Parts: sequence; structure tokens; C-alpha cells
Amino acid sequence: MINWRQSGQSDTTRGADCVESTRLASAVGMRDSKPPVAARLSLSAQTIADLIARLKRDELNP
Repeated sequence: MINWRQSGQSDTTRGADCVESTRLASAVGMRDSKPPVAARLSLSAQTIADLIARLKRDELNP
């Protein structure tokens, strides 16, 4: 069984969209919480770390 986690910062009271994540054997799984059986992503831990670093440096804003 896979245990999906939501951020504690997610506002689920108003039906807000949220991304859920889970640790997989060799990757990190991500999915949208609204349609949980829809498409899912599987990303390497390094890819997630790189994404978070870029977000913190504000490199992804247009």
C-alpha cells in the first residue's frame, strides 16, 4: 500500500488543489489530490531536490 501525504499548508477546507507525494523504492511519486486515480508522476530524488532549490532561488518565475 502506498501512503500519500499532503502538505500541512494545504487548504482543503475550500476545495483547494493540492499536490500529494509519496516515497517510492527509487523515486518520489506525485499526484493531484482532486483526481487521485488520474495521472501520476515519478521523479528521482535528485530531480525533486533540484526543483526545490530552483524554487527557493526564485528561478521559475516568468
